[in-house]
Amino acid sequence: MRLAVISDIHGNLRALEAVMAHIQDRDVDATVNLGDCVAGPLWPRETFEMLQSLALPTVRGNHDRWALTRPPEKMPPAGRFAQAALDQAQRQALHDLPPSLLLDGDVLAVHGTPTSDSTYLTEETHDNRLMPASRGVVLERLGDAVGRAVVLCGHSHRQSVTQVPNGCLIVNPGTVGCPAFADVPTADHLEHRSPHARYAILTRRNRRWGVELFALDYDWEDAAACAERNGFPRWAQALATGAVG
Repeated sequence: MRLAVISDIHGNLRALEAVMAHIQDRDVDATVNLGDCVAGPLWPRETFEMLQSLALPTVRGNHDRWALTRPPEKMPPAGRFAQAALDQAQRQALHDLPPSLLLDGDVLAVHGTPTSDSTYLTEETHDNRLMPASRGVVLERLGDAVGRAVVLCGHSHRQSVTQVPNGCLIVNPGTVGCPAFADVPTADHLEHRSPHARYAILTRRNRRWGVELFALDYDWEDAAACAERNGFPRWAQALATGAVG
């Protein structure tokens, strides 16, 4: 069994195209999307349409939920941009995505944690920086899901593989299209990353799972130029460099 995992596309069509082309050459059995599909000042409608044509199993991210439930004045600027670009049926379709999926019998796919799409599973915020969460915090957030073989999560945009002792393997594939939190006023305090498009492939052999983490080159200058044209210079900097500030 080979399973490709993508997450946090955030409307970055160029990054999504690069990732899906790479996956196509990797002989996977399925691809799952962990949500936050279109929220960003890039190509929200075009990204929605591509994902609709791909028909991937997809869980709902917090931004997918907010596209329908939050009024524009309570949305972050990039989310408001995407919300305005979609019609009512598209916003409803994002909202109606399931909060979790069970794949291959014992692989649980969520956006944040098994019970919250807006909580990091393996990180915490300290002094406006993402830091690894303690083992106890991770176990509390996992709840009964600790007994699964694998838990797939996104939300933090940070690639990671975590093995819970006598428990599940946690895999965060990283972000396809949003390397830094450009909408967060304190984002300049976060660690520097890179502009690459990220995803993961899990392979099961003899009941055990191995993980490959990918960071792909793509035309991030075009994505940055799109953000600049749409009036989001911090997003342009984040997309071009992997950092803001």
